[in-house]
Amino acid sequence: MARLICTIAIISIALMCVLAEEEKYNDKYDNVDPVAILANEKLREQYYNCFMAIGPCVTADQKFFNELISEAFQTQCKKCTERQKYMLDTISDWYTKNQPEKWNRFVAKSIEDMKKKAKQ
Repeated sequence: MARLICTIAIISIALMCVLAEEEKYNDKYDNVDPVAILANEKLREQYYNCFMAIGPCVTADQKFFNELISEAFQTQCKKCTERQKYMLDTISDWYTKNQPEKWNRFVAKSIEDMKKKAKQ
């Protein structure tokens, strides 16, 4: 009987781990075009200011991505959909090539946000 309980417990833990790995962020805003945003200076600055908490998050997708971007960045998009991975890669590539100082500030803020979240 003890073996059966132990086996059930191990299977349950394994299933929980598999299910946890399959958890993905909501794909509601996967249709956002990062290339178009990056090409539009006003829109690009609006998103950046939202993510950096130096300006308001104006649109619903900005608010959504702002809630998860630090975690997504820090976990290398572990819970991202394929489209979200593409978006983060596109944004990362653009900023590292075109505005590396802003990218470095974003990375620093992301790390700080995750430290704060870990302390909670």
